[in-house]
Amino acid sequence: MKIAVVILAGLCAIALADRDGQVYGQVPFKTADKQHNQIQHDILRLYKYVNQPSYYKDHVEIANSYSLEANIQQYSKPEVVEQFLYYYQYDIIPRDHIFSVFHEEHLKQAIALFRVFYYAKNYDTFYKTAVWARNHVNQGLFLYSFSVAVLHYPATYGIILPPIYEVYPYYFYNAEVIQQAQQYKQQYGYQQQQQQQHQQQDGYSGYTIRANYSGYYLNVHPEQSLSYYTEDVGINAYYYYYNLYRPYWLNYEDVYVNTYNRGEEYYYFYQQFLARYYLERLSNDEGEIKVYDYEEPLETGYYPTLVYPNGLAFPQRPSWAEFGKNYYNYGQSYSYKSRYGYSYDIVQDYERRIRDAIDAGYVKTEDGKVVNLFEEYGFNTLGNIIEANPESPNSRYYGYLQVFARHLLGYAQQPLHKYQVAPSALEHFETSLRDPVFYQFYKRIVIYFQKYKNYLPHYNKTDLEYPGVKVEGVQVDRLVTYFENVDADVSNAYYVNEEEYQNDNYHIRVRQQRLNRKPFTYKINVVSEKPVEAVVRVFIGPKYDEYGRHISINENRVNYVEFDTFRYQLQAGKNVIERNSEDNYYSDDYVSQYQLYQQVNSGKDYQVYGQEVQYTYPTRYLLPKGKRGGQTYQIYVIVSQYKAPDHQQEQQKQQQQHQHQYQQYVGQGQEQRQTYYYPIVGLGVPNIDDYPLGYPFDRPISQKEFYVPNSYFQDVVIYHKHANEINASNQPQDYESAQYYSANQNYGYNHNYIYNQYNEQ
Repeated sequence: MKIAVVILAGLCAIALADRDGQVYGQVPFKTADKQHNQIQHDILRLYKYVNQPSYYKDHVEIANSYSLEANIQQYSKPEVVEQFLYYYQYDIIPRDHIFSVFHEEHLKQAIALFRVFYYAKNYDTFYKTAVWARNHVNQGLFLYSFSVAVLHYPATYGIILPPIYEVYPYYFYNAEVIQQAQQYKQQYGYQQQQQQQHQQQDGYSGYTIRANYSGYYLNVHPEQSLSYYTEDVGINAYYYYYNLYRPYWLNYEDVYVNTYNRGEEYYYFYQQFLARYYLERLSNDEGEIKVYDYEEPLETGYYPTLVYPNGLAFPQRPSWAEFGKNYYNYGQSYSYKSRYGYSYDIVQDYERRIRDAIDAGYVKTEDGKVVNLFEEYGFNTLGNIIEANPESPNSRYYGYLQVFARHLLGYAQQPLHKYQVAPSALEHFETSLRDPVFYQFYKRIVIYFQKYKNYLPHYNKTDLEYPGVKVEGVQVDRLVTYFENVDADVSNAYYVNEEEYQNDNYHIRVRQQRLNRKPFTYKINVVSEKPVEAVVRVFIGPKYDEYGRHISINENRVNYVEFDTFRYQLQAGKNVIERNSEDNYYSDDYVSQYQLYQQVNSGKDYQVYGQEVQYTYPTRYLLPKGKRGGQTYQIYVIVSQYKAPDHQQEQQKQQQQHQHQYQQYVGQGQEQRQTYYYPIVGLGVPNIDDYPLGYPFDRPISQKEFYVPNSYFQDVVIYHKHANEINASNQPQDYESAQYYSANQNYGYNHNYIYNQYNEQ
């Protein structure tokens, strides 16, 4: 397994050196300086054993002596401190209670705490505020608000967050893993660790637990045959971090986020996410993502096998669950206790209003003004109202669809008190992807966007052609995937005493099988009549459905995943553009919290990237799993004329503003660490030109017009192999046990069937 030692996400984003032409858009990075290293050290310590108070002496001293009220002038907006103190003194979620950003009262407090962090006048105030909050507020509330703040506060830009699945392992590993970790700690404890009676591998002293996926235990629904994908900690961590970097509630007028059109990006993210999921489904002989009707029982049940840090189990949803009022709200209250009691009606109202707005072609603002959806930026407006972000023209009317839908579909019951909640897996970004209904709900959302797109005219040849440019062929290496053992530290799953906290030399790790792929290259042969600047887009999509039937291009257009986009200077004559699977913006696996801490303390140099590079889709999943005998997909390439994005000027202005903030918080004369190039959208591609996101698959397709000389389709076959069958230096050393712990596909009720399903399709 390729692990990036010095950065949270992939170093794969560096563009290639010039070949026959020139690749533009290299990703900027800087070597961490002493000041950055100290900040990184500070931040990592705050994530350690986050479920219990810190035992570090300096933390204890700050937590006991620091006062927000006494230091209110150290915040550029004192009113945000006053707002949070009101919550803290009179109405705040207690420690050890479950926090969910999808519960209204919790979100209000999370935003209030985030603003306290963000408006600290300098890093010293920011740090002391964080230490105080770390020991005084609810753990989940602190973790969420602080993580969002670290990503957006100028002085902490480029700081590497530890992997969330190591910080909060409860949300990523089944209850049996957590139980084993806690049991082993209680049985053997610190004394045996000191005597080094545990196994030592690769310089790591501790105990290793082999982890299964939830599909290993229960035949709740065949959808859980994909639990190796839906529960992959890298994919789930990506979804969590993406929503930290672009929170749906964040007002971009106050906090600069390197984004494009917010509503359009919201659509493209989920459209690409669903397309990638569909590719994986085909590798497992599953077909289209299912649809549901609120008025009918929901076929897909879900049993999370997760437990909260306070011991409460995650709610489960039975198969054929009813959503009607008399079923969903039986014995519940429609009073002021909770708006979620009305979720069944609210969700349907919001969806109907969105459909009506698309058909009418306009939305109305809160003051009654009409906004045309089919004028410039109209699609972005539609995205804003569906996401219900602060740029929505009327969130009161079009509502907060995803909030209430997650509560309804997750089958979480109405709480007796707003702080005594048991949120479903859908009500946390960390666990949402585990539930198959997540994909079914967002398929409904994407269908609404496609309803809008169907009113647009299709592209004609003039829109698609690049005169004088022709793609003559595409050659792709043999594509191979495999499962491998990967370890993660889950020491935060148990509690330690003061001595163990200080010494930090007792660790338990989880070993789990994860999908990976062999590196590959591909060559694009392009002929150009003259030197021109171009943009190359590369997609992968299906050719056949689960029954082997060819999928028409217009129907198939929503199933293509854009996995590489770059600028290229074409020379007159023949051009051979060679790309490697490591050249794109997808991310390597995250560095272990323990390894990262050791790296920072080593005093060695390491590189710092911007968040827009760090938080992208795992490169391990650049390809779907494929099958033992091969699964056919298609690579699509289109070479287009480069059109400079019209948002560059606005970005430059925002960068200047952010540079001013950085100097204010860190010190005059300090060089800003961040350099914005282009925002990352979808799963991991840069938005580098002025074409719509997803072009040319973003509109209905006319087969007569779509096939142009500057584009090319190439069939590819993806093979899934055993790790010991391929030339992989990182194959599991204990391959026999790896067969046993393939950790999924329980439907045969025996380990041999698990092994066959996992490795022989």
